[in-house]
Amino acid sequence: MEVIGKVKVVNPEQQVSASFKKRELVVTTDEQYPQHILIEFTQDKCDLLSSYKLGEAVKVSINLRGREWVNPQGETRYFNSIQGWRIERMAPEGPAQTPSVPAAEAFAPAANLNEEEPDDLPF
Repeated sequence: MEVIGKVKVVNPEQQVSASFKKRELVVTTDEQYPQHILIEFTQDKCDLLSSYKLGEAVKVSINLRGREWVNPQGETRYFNSIQGWRIERMAPEGPAQTPSVPAAEAFAPAANLNEEEPDDLPF
């Protein structure tokens, strides 16, 4: 799955435990009703966010994760997270490129003109 939008927040890396670190990114989608999507990058993927700045257009490849947890009272709870594993800059949208070759040069001239063929045109 992918999330496309603009970088709203890049949080600093958090060392959760001795063996686990994460970094959070918020991407704002460009829709009629923009959504602010929190995406977690973990372990070695944290470094992927180092070169991104606020406002940059990005495409983030994600996985949805879900887990079950039973609290001390015996109640079962479910949690979801969005985990990023790749991020790419989107090309800036600009005016459409027009070909630099003039229209007259876009077509190759006819190479095999046979003057002996009868001309069947009435004029």
